[in-house]
Amino acid sequence: MDKVIIKNLLARGIIGVNDWERTRAQNILINITLFTDTHRAAETDHINDCADYSKMSKKVLAHAENAKRLTVEALANDLAKLCLEDAHVQKVIVRVEKPGAVRFAESVGVEIERSRDE
Repeated sequence: MDKVIIKNLLARGIIGVNDWERTRAQNILINITLFTDTHRAAETDHINDCADYSKMSKKVLAHAENAKRLTVEALANDLAKLCLEDAHVQKVIVRVEKPGAVRFAESVGVEIERSRDE
């Protein structure tokens, strides 16, 4: 299976359980690996045969910036579902991180893997 990678997509949104996190947008770092078959796209050289990373990035950003989730787990699951709506995507790995959320750590987050057959 081939992979399309979206690396270090930076969103600003409400995420967290603390009162201050519910009122102020913070950075949310998103990494996505889309598992897809690129053979047809490679042959036709046509965007309709691809998992369109530009459209996917826009959908993911819009959701992350507006979802107002409490946990990174819930947001990651939302984003995985969005990715799997694309008929070209068979499996996805989504990593959602909150930079600077924990003292002495660059970031904290969660990485999940979802597939169509789940």
